[in-house]
Amino acid sequence: MVTPPLASFWAGKRVLLTGHTGFKGGWLALWLSRLGAEVTGIALPPNSDPSLFMLARVKEACAQSHFCDIRDSATLTPLIRHAQPDIVLHLAAQPLVRASYRQPVETFAANVMGTAHVLDALRGLDGVRVAVVITTDKVYHNRETPYPYREEDALGGYDPYSASKGASEIVVASYRDSFLKEQGVAVASARAGNVIGGGDWSEDRLIPDAIRAWQGGKTLEIRRPEAIRPWQHVLEPLHGYLRLAEKLWDNAALAGAYNIGPHTHEAASVRDVIEIARTANGGGDVAYGDGSQGPHEAGWLALETAKARTMLGLKPLWSIEENVRRTLAWYRAQHAGADARMLCEAEIAAYEAGIAASKAGP
Repeated sequence: MVTPPLASFWAGKRVLLTGHTGFKGGWLALWLSRLGAEVTGIALPPNSDPSLFMLARVKEACAQSHFCDIRDSATLTPLIRHAQPDIVLHLAAQPLVRASYRQPVETFAANVMGTAHVLDALRGLDGVRVAVVITTDKVYHNRETPYPYREEDALGGYDPYSASKGASEIVVASYRDSFLKEQGVAVASARAGNVIGGGDWSEDRLIPDAIRAWQGGKTLEIRRPEAIRPWQHVLEPLHGYLRLAEKLWDNAALAGAYNIGPHTHEAASVRDVIEIARTANGGGDVAYGDGSQGPHEAGWLALETAKARTMLGLKPLWSIEENVRRTLAWYRAQHAGADARMLCEAEIAAYEAGIAASKAGP
């Protein structure tokens, strides 16, 4: 059964959230605050201007907010231990494929050793019961075939970003099995598909690139229009992370890896998403490439999410068309002067109401 995050569960819980200055982390901090959690955020300063962190006043949603590099264990560990978290949600990462080609060592340091530093800080820490580590749909050894990847499939990664996230999955499993399971900490990883939503201004991401181009009256250039991805609105995976933490709190046997994404048949091409976005935007110039530009990126990627449906009761709420429409509406409203914090809170309320309605329906 699909259930919205429970305020009765989260109220008063001490939650350590890494990556709260980023796109997904900012939305998650706002949602946790709405649910009554006591959030300690740890992250680098925002890496874009504008940023959701600043515009939506995410710091105000946190009991504590620290700027810290997760590669710096000497600074990170005391912050985590002082926070005394009940639940850890680890989102901080170097999240961009093309950036990983420019900075491979930094990417591995953040995504592999950064994850190890976070988990190591939990060793011997009283009170912590759940840790959810966010990786990516790109952790799998991609065979470029129309096959939705399952949690037991081989890990891999051509580009440094994908490889670093695949390696971080091994780190998560090792710390769970070697240390944290015995300590009573339920550790899981969540492998989410491509995420869209208002408030993302990162470089080399499809919708932010489109917004920058169209708001500036420029032509959007698309390198690989036929690439297939499992697109989802940002609130879909965040709901999954929260639901996973709730379930792990009561049943540590559910620890492990989970794919979180849209229905397999709703994986869509870049071209499909952009054409939906153009319609929602009321127009916009696009120049489609032939797929040969830039470094290698996977051409076909979809996830099998049966485990999350069965074990966590997760089911996508919004279609790809609704996801894109809502995303473009958020950017239009914010560009016109609407308050970003209020836009996010209204979207979260709409999502919660949608889940409640689907639960009550036939």
